[in-house]
Amino acid sequence: MRRIAARIGIRAPSLYKHFPDKGALEAALMSDGFHEIAQRFAGARDLAAVGRAYRAWALEHPHLYRLMTTGPLPRARLAPGAEDAAAAPVIEATGGDEAAARAAFAFAHGMVILELDDRFPPGADLDAAWARGIGGLSTG
Repeated sequence: MRRIAARIGIRAPSLYKHFPDKGALEAALMSDGFHEIAQRFAGARDLAAVGRAYRAWALEHPHLYRLMTTGPLPRARLAPGAEDAAAAPVIEATGGDEAAARAAFAFAHGMVILELDDRFPPGADLDAAWARGIGGLSTG
């Protein structure tokens, strides 16, 4: 909390005037992240475009991405509609197939985490891996 407060130029106790606890602050950050990624998906009409947008956003915001995707999701504390806003374009890109959307999310999340953790060999063609994985899901 001290680092967050310092980064925005206030003292840590002042955060508690806006958020009752750390979990509430985290939920607000996650909600904003879901809305931001939903905006990034705007205009992405197929699964490949959604995947590119997802990867780019996650790599640009690795700390927020990890916060949003690690551990149980505090759905009851999220802003109303935040999770749905991010999920809707993925579901739409899979033709409304929620199972395919979940599979696409699982693939994309795994790829992003491995990339963030630098787990791929040097010189690995990650664009080709993304294309193959998304391509396989697109033909579902």
